[in-house]
Amino acid sequence: MTNRNRNLRTNSRGFTLIEIMVVMVILGLLVAIVAPNIMGRSDQAKVTVAETQLSNIANALDLYRLDNSQYPSTQQGLEALVSKPSGSPEPKNWNPDGYLKSVPEDPWGAEYQYVSPGTEGPYDLYSYGSDGQEGGEGDAADISAWNTKG
Repeated sequence: MTNRNRNLRTNSRGFTLIEIMVVMVILGLLVAIVAPNIMGRSDQAKVTVAETQLSNIANALDLYRLDNSQYPSTQQGLEALVSKPSGSPEPKNWNPDGYLKSVPEDPWGAEYQYVSPGTEGPYDLYSYGSDGQEGGEGDAADISAWNTKG
């Protein structure tokens, strides 16, 4: 081993306490700045999930209508997209594979609301939002298939 290698090995002893403290302060500042921005997004993410699910259910309802000439009744509900419904109107050309594998719950654990015929279109499809009640503001506002961005 050469003298130069021996000197390098003895001079590198690790980080000083001051260097570690400076790094910890910088990391703390980064967390303090970034965390509030990330934490506030979970509510918006749930709204986006609900809008996407509503869009998927609306597409399945449109496929159901293409096959059967009408949307399921309110009594038949969204379950008509998973298994062949009974009652009126009888689906004449129901797809044996169904239109959805299962009817999803909204991101807050509640069922999506479906009414046919609807007041805004051929059907109403919506979630009550985070509060589970009609109306509301922000993430508690109702989310309708007719108001989604998708």
